[in-house]
Amino acid sequence: MNQPFQDILTSENELRALLGYPSEVVKRKSIRHLDHHCRAYIAMSPLLFLSTADEHGSCDVSPRGDAPGSVLVLDDGHLVIPERPGNRRLDSLRNILVNPNIGLIFIIPGLEETLRINGQAYVIKDDSILDQMIARDKRPVLGIGVKVEECYMHCAKAFKRSQVWDPGTWPEEAELPSAPAIIAAHVNAEEFTEEVVRRGIEESYAKRLY
Repeated sequence: MNQPFQDILTSENELRALLGYPSEVVKRKSIRHLDHHCRAYIAMSPLLFLSTADEHGSCDVSPRGDAPGSVLVLDDGHLVIPERPGNRRLDSLRNILVNPNIGLIFIIPGLEETLRINGQAYVIKDDSILDQMIARDKRPVLGIGVKVEECYMHCAKAFKRSQVWDPGTWPEEAELPSAPAIIAAHVNAEEFTEEVVRRGIEESYAKRLY
């Protein structure tokens, strides 16, 4: 495939010349521990996005959703995300094994500012920790432990521009993309029709959330 980009920036100086520098508040807002504000935010968040990369730098972002309070804060420097059943690709877990650097974005519905946390991750199976993360009578087999290195609030501009929390901007249900249709097209195998994929997805949601 031909490279379509002709005017590529290659230095921070070029970026700064166009976009400028952060304000004093932005420069100073990052902290290196989970204070009571961060803890309260995490306790109310039912959804986070988890970013990892492999040993070659190939990146992955994965959503993690659960009831508010499902992420366990152990102390000012450590938290644990339960590993609930997924599709068993194990993208995030395999990345963490070879490259522990991790980035998290926590979201609270209706709040446009998000909480960002960066740090080092570990795949853990500590019984004393996982026993505290039982949901619907199911105990996670593993958890993602995070050593916190940076925390800060991210401004609301992306959410304001997208209006994602405004139901009036949401498309009608009939207009939404069909996940089964997309997956069936990407799998591209005669035996995996859209209907077969749909039934598989529905069964997974009904029986294997926890």
